Order: sequence, then structure tokens, then C-alpha cells
Amino acid sequence: MFTVAHISSFDAPELAPYRTLRRAAEHTAQGIFVAEGDKVVERLLTSEFPVLSVVLPVHRLDEFRPLLAARADDFAVYLADKKFLETLVGFNMFQGVLAVGRIPVTLSLEQLLAQSPSPRLLAAVDGLTSAENVGLLVRNCAAFRVQGLIIGETSSSPYLRRAVRNSMGTIFDLAIFESTSLVETLQQLRAAGIRSIAAHPHTDKKMLSQADFRTDCCVVFGSEGNGISAPVLAACDEAVAIPMPPNVDSLNVGAAAAVFLYEANRQRGRA
Repeated sequence: MFTVAHISSFDAPELAPYRTLRRAAEHTAQGIFVAEGDKVVERLLTSEFPVLSVVLPVHRLDEFRPLLAARADDFAVYLADKKFLETLVGFNMFQGVLAVGRIPVTLSLEQLLAQSPSPRLLAAVDGLTSAENVGLLVRNCAAFRVQGLIIGETSSSPYLRRAVRNSMGTIFDLAIFESTSLVETLQQLRAAGIRSIAAHPHTDKKMLSQADFRTDCCVVFGSEGNGISAPVLAACDEAVAIPMPPNVDSLNVGAAAAVFLYEANRQRGRA
């Protein structure tokens, strides 16, 4: 059940997550995340993620009331004028809709594999520090039927505000495993019969159309600047490149992921 309160002060402790939107480390330490925008908040409200609070412009309460009322948990809905909300969060908001949710307990690798039927299609990310790009990758994973995303220890959390926003809320439907050692995780996947395929632009050994995505596999993506680190690349079973002209070094990780994952779906008869 939700309760409604009109915001009259910035000082209320329960508004702290909205006052500290730019202090992502504090949110991570508290185990919370911020959802921003209509679509993302709507998807949070229809998900199984715990909702701690929602902030809305006064005139939008009735619009969101059915989604709010359908929740089983108890949380507060704070109402204010949109200009007041922009002063609270410190930037201009197009829609003025925000919410705070609880980051779920991360799955173990065993749990992730147990809930993923064969042929498994997993993805992993190494060294991706841009929250926006992590969010794009999450969205691509959801679009192309990836059963789980493995976040390496050198990558940003998919629950940062910008990551959640760029995922368009698909993060609420994607299984996440946060690895403390991506190299060891890839070794565990190999032991379980799951091949790791590195999306590596600087290889002349195998092009994308030559790779086999029809059996259990995990596609590993790196950062645009440095690509996949040497230890992680060595832990992969093979490296595969998207054919491109010599004057193009690489694609944005979101674009590369879309190409790789589309090909995996095509080979599995899902394209």
C-alpha cells in the first residue's frame, strides 16, 4: 500500500536519495538505485523489485495511481511542483518522475545457470566503466534473449542511475551475476561446458559469420578504448571480429553487442 505526502522541505531524511543523485557510490553502498523517467518507473512498479519511494509532479498522481495501487509493498509517494523537484534533484527533468528501488541480492553463477535452459546464451562485460554503455548493453541483452549478464569486477554496476535509465528499465527483467573475477568465472563456464566467445575487433582468425553460437555460449564484450583485457581474452575459448574496413577500428559496445547477439539469434532460428 502506498501513502501520499506533499513535499514541503528538502530536509526530510527520506528524500536523501533524490538529493544525492550524483553520488552514485553512496547509493551502491546503501543497496539502492534511482529509476528516472516514465517508462523506467513504470517498469519498476510492475517488476518484483522492492520499491522504497516514488516522486511525482502533483498533476500526475492519478495517471500512476493504478500501478501504485497494484503494488503489495508499503512505500511513500511524494508530490511536488515539477520546478520544485528540479531544484531538489539539481537538474532539469523532462518528465519529473523518479523512484527509488532496492538492489536485489545478486545471483550466484550456479543459480544463473540453473535457471537458464540450453542452449544458453549469456553475455559478459570486462572493463566497461561508462554507466550509459552498461545500460545500452543491458537493453541489447533483453532485446536479443540473453539469459544472463555477467558483470566483471572492472565494470560499472548496472544499477547506477544512468545505467538503469539507458536500459529503459529492462534491467528489471534480466538476470545479473556480479563476478569478483571474470577470468575465474569464464573458467567455471568452460568447466560447465559453456564456451566463451570474445567480441574482439583486432583479430584476423575468425569473422562473425564463421563463429558458432548454436550451443551454450557466453559472448564477452570489452570497453571501446582498451577492448577486452589480456587476461580475460586469454580465458576465452575464441576471439571473433565483426568484418569492417581497415579505416574503422571498432564499434561502440552497444552497436557491437547488437550485431553479435543478432547473429546468435539468427543462428538459433530466432531472427
